[in-house]
Amino acid sequence: MFDADVRITTGRLVLRPFRPEDAERIRSIVASGVQFLPPGTPAQVAGVAQWLAAGVHELWRSGQGVHLAMVEEGTGVVGAISLFKTSWGAGTTEVGYGVHPLYRGRGFATEAVRGLVDWVFATTELRRVDLTANLDNVASLLVAHKAGFTWEGVVKGGAMEDDGPHDLVIFGLLRGDSRTPSRALPRTELRSERLRLRPLAEADAPGLAATGADELTQANTGVPRGYNRHDATEFVAISERMRLRGHGIAFGVEELDGGRFVADVDLRDLDWGNLTAEVGYMVAPWARGNGYAGEAVVAIARWLFDEHGFRRIQLRAAVSNPASQRVAEKAGFTREGVARNALDGQDLVVYGLIPADLGL
Repeated sequence: MFDADVRITTGRLVLRPFRPEDAERIRSIVASGVQFLPPGTPAQVAGVAQWLAAGVHELWRSGQGVHLAMVEEGTGVVGAISLFKTSWGAGTTEVGYGVHPLYRGRGFATEAVRGLVDWVFATTELRRVDLTANLDNVASLLVAHKAGFTWEGVVKGGAMEDDGPHDLVIFGLLRGDSRTPSRALPRTELRSERLRLRPLAEADAPGLAATGADELTQANTGVPRGYNRHDATEFVAISERMRLRGHGIAFGVEELDGGRFVADVDLRDLDWGNLTAEVGYMVAPWARGNGYAGEAVVAIARWLFDEHGFRRIQLRAAVSNPASQRVAEKAGFTREGVARNALDGQDLVVYGLIPADLGL
């Protein structure tokens, strides 16, 4: 069994078993209808006292885990974190957590997970901690990433929710792992003379959908045929998962004057060993001819070279797309050759940009 009197102190939280003195706080949470407490929490306030006295501790008594409250001084219970599915013979356990909606976005889940995992490895002989998160739950994926877990795979349809099946990401952390999050470019905002570049957001879906469905975009890029709002929304979600895994980052580009969406620019195929990446972009039909793509690409290139030490950015443009080739050349890229049959049978002109090309 885990210790009955667990008490883990992190920077802002205390993780400890739920107690009868939590009754008023738990009744308030149950009455509000918010859901973040452990499975088995009563649906009615009348059941709270019995749950605190016995029900919440059943997992601990089984020897398979423990439910702990996340307590912030002066506030009380702001979340819950659990160990479950513990196999003492195999040396494994799984961690799960929930944070009150009013206290999300403050890093409590990551802090609690890191603190609990440290305690597991320091006080038990368990060798591995599992963590699972729905593929479409970006916030939970971010917690796992920041806590140093390794993304190990996706189980298709592995979780059943009220709205149907969801794909499930499997994360793992072994005793002795570095606990340093995998390398990933940070979410950031960049500005150029006329543009603001910020992480792609769901609000960009209408502009993305219109851009992706445009005849010129369809002819010269690899976006799905018949591109629509669903494709755009999915791309926004995929882009953040791509960033978390260290594979790239996508920016929505808008005009400084008025905030109109004009393009998306993404870095992909990041090679952290050789510090190289590829850049791609789609310019909205209503914004073409203004030089926005080149301006945005240069802003991103300077950021990637200056702040992250990258050594090369590759850009590929269809031979049949002279406008995109002009973007590359005006942005300072050097034409290096032609990759034959590189995109759905099309030849692509290959361009490269290194820091010296921008005077860096």
